[in-house]
Amino acid sequence: MKTRSKRRARRAFWNGIAYHGVGLGTAFFFLAPFFVTILASFRPSAESGRPPLPPWPVTGFSFDAYHTLDGFGSGIWQHTINSLIVSLGTVVLTVAISVLAGYGFSRYRFPLKNVLFVLIIATLMIPFQSILTPLFIILAKLGLNNSLFGLMLIYVTLQLPFSVFMMRNAFDAVPKEIEEAARIDGARDIKLLVRVLLPLVMPGVATVSIFAFLNAWNEFLAALVLLSSNGNYTLPVLMTAVRAGRLGAIDWGAVQAGVTVMIIPCLFVFLLLQRYYMRGLMAGAVK
Repeated sequence: MKTRSKRRARRAFWNGIAYHGVGLGTAFFFLAPFFVTILASFRPSAESGRPPLPPWPVTGFSFDAYHTLDGFGSGIWQHTINSLIVSLGTVVLTVAISVLAGYGFSRYRFPLKNVLFVLIIATLMIPFQSILTPLFIILAKLGLNNSLFGLMLIYVTLQLPFSVFMMRNAFDAVPKEIEEAARIDGARDIKLLVRVLLPLVMPGVATVSIFAFLNAWNEFLAALVLLSSNGNYTLPVLMTAVRAGRLGAIDWGAVQAGVTVMIIPCLFVFLLLQRYYMRGLMAGAVK
């Protein structure tokens, strides 16, 4: 018996070593590009054009790439603020509209409810590039072309079908008995939604928030077409100027610095909401 228990313990030990070894190897495989990019952004100007390996600066760390990046357009801070305004505004509007729409589709009965929901989901099949010109004309008629608010409305419109789908599934997963108990206690529509149901659907809200932020933060084509002044450009549009270089000369250090700046908010948002994000995705998959 002792020999058998020792064998089991030894087998469990080596299985644990293999499991964690594979996990560490996989994590290194995915994290290596981030480390290479971040370290390469601190190379001096003289090293920026050298091969990527070794990724760390040979002659010492330097902020030359970030100073060079700040010389493009209106400066890195202005374009970062533009991207943050558009991304955070997109998140707020998307969450507010999708929560109300998801609650309505989940809890209320009205004519053509299922048909309207299918039409909303069907818009996901329309390529964004095919409606870019009509969207540009509409914004021009409304006087919102070349404005961050107009770009924000476009991003909200593109994000709503998926967000409404997620939020309806999230509300469907909440037992109706909880809502009925709250109504007996005197809670009504908006109060019931905000105080009772909203905390229960936070995984869905987090999922919608992450997708809305990442899509708005990384979107390039709409920002390039709908914005015309240099001071309103977002970071993806700025990166095209950095990638093109001046007079055909590309400063790869500035490119790596720009990629690093764009990575940081995405990692922060995902790490902050990852627990709710995974629960929200699984809830949507079940429904």
